Amino acid sequence: MKAVTSPLREITLQRQSRQAIIGSQAELLTDIYRDDTNIVVWQRRIAEELIQAANYIVETMPRLQTSRTVTPENAHAAVSDVLGASHLMEPLCNDIARLVDMFCCLFDLKRSGLRLITLDRAMCPRFHVDRVPCRLVTTYQGEATQWLPHHLVDRSKLGAGNQGKSAECYDVLKEAAEINQLSRGDVALLKGELWQGNENAGLVHRSPQLECNSRCLLLTLDFAN
Repeated sequence: MKAVTSPLREITLQRQSRQAIIGSQAELLTDIYRDDTNIVVWQRRIAEELIQAANYIVETMPRLQTSRTVTPENAHAAVSDVLGASHLMEPLCNDIARLVDMFCCLFDLKRSGLRLITLDRAMCPRFHVDRVPCRLVTTYQGEATQWLPHHLVDRSKLGAGNQGKSAECYDVLKEAAEINQLSRGDVALLKGELWQGNENAGLVHRSPQLECNSRCLLLTLDFAN
């Protein structure tokens, strides 16, 4: 006799299984809608002009922190207002505006929450999940986001489960495994806890520790009301 799986058990099994989808084509970002996926990474080769602009920012704007709500139509102007309308900054402004347009189109949003920040230390050094539907992250300069495969995570060690210990004193991995890390220029969609049907399956990730005197330039995009 064929075994019958109850709808509740089937949903539970689906939540226990999450995969990463990684590739070199921007089109694969649409795979974030797959129920069995909690991270999609578009591995792109970052242009030299973007590297030059990012290097200039981390050297001349070491305390850059800007958070704005933007639309695809005004994103370029908003970023130019922060970075300055110069020949050096134009490629970066264009790239950020393009990502805003892609993000809003993908999720049928009229606007997005944009954060562009220069860091000299890990912003979120502990492994955690985001209480958002989905977040886009990309690092233009420096060490990029680290993340863990869903099936290797012990979620009881997240948040309050670490019992007040520092990030270096507990391990959320069920077994010895390498920590995955994005590369500079990668565009990643990180599915969070507020994505419908993704409860207890949000991607577990953290900011990397930065070496002394090193900085990174990070862009994040979020859903905006």
